[in-house]
Amino acid sequence: MAESTTLYVYRARNSAGKTVKGRLHAASEAAAVNAVEAQGLIPVWVKDNDSLGLNKDLNIAFLEKKPSLKDLAIASQQLSVMVGSGVTILRALEIVGQQTENQILAKGFADTRREVGQGSSLSSAMERRPKVFPLIMVNLVRVGEAGGFLDEALESVAKNFETELKLQQKVKGAMAYPVVVLFVAILSVIAMLVFVVPTFESLFAGFGDELPLPTQILVAMSRSAVIWVPLLVIVSIAVAFWYSRNKHEEKVRKFVDTSKVNMPIFGQLFRKVAIARFSRNLAVMLNAGVPMLQAIGLVAKVSNNWVIEQALLEAENSVRHGRPFALPLAQHEVFPPMVTQMVAVGEDSGALDKMLKSIAEFYDREVETAADQLTSLIEPLLIVLVGVVIGGMVVALYLPIFGLVGAIQG
Repeated sequence: MAESTTLYVYRARNSAGKTVKGRLHAASEAAAVNAVEAQGLIPVWVKDNDSLGLNKDLNIAFLEKKPSLKDLAIASQQLSVMVGSGVTILRALEIVGQQTENQILAKGFADTRREVGQGSSLSSAMERRPKVFPLIMVNLVRVGEAGGFLDEALESVAKNFETELKLQQKVKGAMAYPVVVLFVAILSVIAMLVFVVPTFESLFAGFGDELPLPTQILVAMSRSAVIWVPLLVIVSIAVAFWYSRNKHEEKVRKFVDTSKVNMPIFGQLFRKVAIARFSRNLAVMLNAGVPMLQAIGLVAKVSNNWVIEQALLEAENSVRHGRPFALPLAQHEVFPPMVTQMVAVGEDSGALDKMLKSIAEFYDREVETAADQLTSLIEPLLIVLVGVVIGGMVVALYLPIFGLVGAIQG
């Protein structure tokens, strides 16, 4: 009969004196301490996870952050350097797991190291943890293991994540300004309706005359704010919660992703980001030696865009039946003619990976340019919009006063 084990949480120091946190299963506290020491760590404390109550060293699932692209890029680069320098994969996994600040990633590396030590391949151990290690990383590692160039494969993973991170940051930077300004504008309008307009309404009550139409509308909105403001908050929270639960559903992804690439102003930016991501991922996969069909299927899964995914699935079917890869892409509006023609030339010349890399580099630059242009274009538009809304409300509030002053002077 197998001996039962308990989950223990520990804090320890490594050889560099850095604090390391982690979890492990052991038959007793003494066995847990021995297991920590076996990793070359000096235990600070080891405690039964169940005995910690609310103070579980913040190892609560919803407080743990999923590994970011930055975390994965740094870890992949560190693994690449160590493996290329002759460090054993077990030792490399241990060092990287200790150095990463993300607890989920650290646990992923610890579990992966344990399975590799038991005879599993690195890619297989990673594949069993899809929430930690992305699909593209797993498959590039598998190709690197099979071809004997694991360090180069890991370096490709690191560069791919770094480029993707820069792309994300550029898009977030372009989106951040309008979102913040609109949020502040909405809060300002609500604050005026809830706190400012009622003060003026009591003043208007003494005028006796009928209020101008703009003022009447503003007062009516202020009176009903006690109903629609809480309702707006509740609906917003409900929609956000529903979307977080259903964003991976086929119908939801189709609607959201199709809307993103077709929306005015930002649509072109989202489209260029999707093309850059698809081109770069497929170029990396093909350059690493992944078979064409397998590479297309994998890139479709990690495309993060339903429109691109459907186009790639059609292209995968086309290649499977001996037809050109570029033909189905040309039938989708999301791909500009330049992209499909360059892909066709790459197919004909046998240099599809190089052509896709060129496309990715071109669209990376296009994303940077589009993001900068959007920021410079949207800034004056938002200033005008906010000025018109807030200014219109102020004018509506002062119209009765202007009327009263005009009547007195008359």
